[in-house]
Amino acid sequence: MSSLTEKDRPIVQLLLNTGTCPRCILRFCSVGSQMLYRHPYKDLMKVLKEFMKNNQEKEDTVCFDVVDPPCKRIRLEHQEEGPEELNHNGALQQIPQVNDEYRAMENSAVKVCNVCLGILQEFCEADFVNKVCQKVNSADYQFTSFVFSVSLPPQLSVRERAAWLALKQEMRNLGLSLAKDDIVQLKEAYKWIIHPQLSEELGVPADGKVLFEVSVVFAHPETDEECHFLATACPDCFKPAKNKQSVFTRMAVIKALEKIKEEDFLKHFPCPPSSPKNLCVALEIQCNNGAVFVAGRYNKYSRNLPQTPWIIDGERKLESSVEELISEHLMAEFKADSFNFSSSGREDVDVRTLGNGRPFAIELVNPHRIHFTAEEMKRLQQTINTSSDKIQVRDLQLVTREAIGRMKEGEEEKTKTYSALIWIDKAIQKEDIAFLDDIKELKLDQKTPLRVLHRRPLAVRCRIIHTMRSEYIDEHHFRLHLKTQAGTYIKEFVHGDFGRTKPNIGSLLNRTADILELDVESVDVDWPPTL
Repeated sequence: MSSLTEKDRPIVQLLLNTGTCPRCILRFCSVGSQMLYRHPYKDLMKVLKEFMKNNQEKEDTVCFDVVDPPCKRIRLEHQEEGPEELNHNGALQQIPQVNDEYRAMENSAVKVCNVCLGILQEFCEADFVNKVCQKVNSADYQFTSFVFSVSLPPQLSVRERAAWLALKQEMRNLGLSLAKDDIVQLKEAYKWIIHPQLSEELGVPADGKVLFEVSVVFAHPETDEECHFLATACPDCFKPAKNKQSVFTRMAVIKALEKIKEEDFLKHFPCPPSSPKNLCVALEIQCNNGAVFVAGRYNKYSRNLPQTPWIIDGERKLESSVEELISEHLMAEFKADSFNFSSSGREDVDVRTLGNGRPFAIELVNPHRIHFTAEEMKRLQQTINTSSDKIQVRDLQLVTREAIGRMKEGEEEKTKTYSALIWIDKAIQKEDIAFLDDIKELKLDQKTPLRVLHRRPLAVRCRIIHTMRSEYIDEHHFRLHLKTQAGTYIKEFVHGDFGRTKPNIGSLLNRTADILELDVESVDVDWPPTL
């Protein structure tokens, strides 16, 4: 059994008489029972009306027919005297007495709530719930549960502070107290009311841990006007932001309320708050699915294909890329808004990737479809592979965000195997290059290559060539198989990059060397799992 007791009478009296809705009154009475807030608005008004008409002494209670007990924490100890109570003209507004309870009820019933600005009134009704559900259903998302989020007008914090200060004075006069933390948060109460309605209409449960989010952004035309005094009192709390239309953001207002002195607040804002001129508006109703991650390994067979789009000064150099050939099919199937591509290293546009391929992962942002069977992923892989002869993918699978970290873990400690076709200016014989096969753990000092200096910081990096194996072709050509530390610049190891990589093949052979072809033969990262 949940009830309001005699201790709640001054709270109900003051708030009813100043235009506060019944659900906000329950919040200020520290009622923590979710079921009470879900009662029809008119029923709550009727109950509060009967409560105020009841003239029995002390143990009077008004009961709501629910089992869930309330969470009531109004403290009865005397509170220390606070600062002199003032209104915007220098004195706290006199609390009107409820001599005519019917008049108080009528005033509350017809006005927009002076605390929640209508959030716990009109926007809890079935019409608004239906509007939200229509938006969700029309967006055509795949989901099995949802999380509901709400963004409230910043001045609600101001109005709640004003109502609390008025109540604090009234309770003090009666030898009681009401701590600010005892008030049930508006956003929490709103979700108590809206969650079961949305769940019923959408046919799925609400779950705070899921990725599918339904969000509502409320706004109010008088936000700037009502918060302006805070900018005068606490100017350092309000700084213009590039992507914000107003300096009066929720966090800025909360910060200013924490900083402003109570007497200054009372001088500039009416306590209790006056009735608003307008109702809140639902500015946006949006849906968003958390990102889905797809991983695999790709082979690149073309020497004229970049890993990512090659665009210089706004001009596209090549028509496609590895990233695009894979992602276009994933984007279509998952119905995502955008994507982010990452991989275990990268190859140059003229370098092939052979062997088991290079591990990659794609983050699909706000996908409308998220459930795929193993067979469906296999068909998607086949679609990608038949769409182009430049690339192939394998082991395509859904992974978690956390699993992607394994692709990057210890990346520089991993090894990679290459095959390089090398040209030498002076004639060589097989025995001239045989010594390369005996070199182990060769340490290099590589200054940032000239070809990447425009996008990489200038630095000297220490890299290791673990092993080399040479294959003589003719007097001016041989193939070199290398196993190296990840991150080694192979082209520069061959030609020396004007002495920026030491030692190099040219210096080891005492000849001029250059690289004609380069293939990545293996990327030794044991991820993602082989299917």
